[in-house]
Amino acid sequence: MAATAPPSSTGSSKLDAIKANALAADPTKPQGLDLYARFAFAGAVCCSVTHGGLTPVDVLKTRIQLDPATYNKGLIGTYRQVVAKEGYGALLTGFGPTAAGYFLQGAFKFGGYELFKQQSINLLGYETASNNRTAVYLASAATAEFFADIALCPLEATRIRLVSEPTFANGLIGGFGKILKNEGIGAFYSGFGPILFKQVPYTMAKFAVFEKVNEAIYQTVDKSKASGGTQTAINLGSGVIAGFAAAIISQPADTMLSKINKTKGLPGEGTTSRLIKIAKELGFRGSFSGLPARLFMVGTLTAGQFAIYGDIKKALGATGGVEIAK
Repeated sequence: MAATAPPSSTGSSKLDAIKANALAADPTKPQGLDLYARFAFAGAVCCSVTHGGLTPVDVLKTRIQLDPATYNKGLIGTYRQVVAKEGYGALLTGFGPTAAGYFLQGAFKFGGYELFKQQSINLLGYETASNNRTAVYLASAATAEFFADIALCPLEATRIRLVSEPTFANGLIGGFGKILKNEGIGAFYSGFGPILFKQVPYTMAKFAVFEKVNEAIYQTVDKSKASGGTQTAINLGSGVIAGFAAAIISQPADTMLSKINKTKGLPGEGTTSRLIKIAKELGFRGSFSGLPARLFMVGTLTAGQFAIYGDIKKALGATGGVEIAK
């Protein structure tokens, strides 16, 4: 994310005039870095809460991906197996790195998306950006996710190690420190390629589909007259559809990410060669292991994220973003 405030122009003199009038009427309205910091905070909270709350589902999904021979009875069956063998506490394995990692990732993802969308408008001009808004959504989401993954990757590697090896360490600090001490900082980024391969298409689909579904709904619903509850419900519905699309697109890379973080590679074995070997072992069918669990998880958390994000933005007065939907 940029270190300086983004240009205030929208690329449209008409919209600039509207913004200027709005600012004159309410000079306390957040602008510049203050506005984008609120976007980032709202994104951090919505991602941390939803991913943290769905830690049990993520534990089950990861177990199915890493050991399909043992956990082959679906989501409910895996739940019963894990609880019977390890107790209910096992379902919260990795909660610390999940909540912390997605707090950071959410800040960069949502705050960065809003920032890069505005930068695209500044570069292209409002009319051009609006006419090519799907490309703007996709490019902004991809750029934001790249920086978000740099922050997320070490904590995601720690989470997967804790889930795949329950006796590895006691929580976030212990697991993070043990990996750093025994394997070095490079171990945290052994899955950076897969996480980009997973998260970038995931986020591109997530934001683009959400924006397009939202746009379609608001062609029949007057947004200016919709109540807060109605807008939250629309965000929830759009988020479910966006989550399903994003989950399907990113599932193969998610499975590979779980596999590559389960154990460290052989001496001299590079990340690329490990990915090729894992892909061959998995095959097409194996790469979609755990998809039902992930559809449930991603659909739920994406809906929750957009609903929470919208509500927090309103609470913080962060409503100054530029919309380019027709």
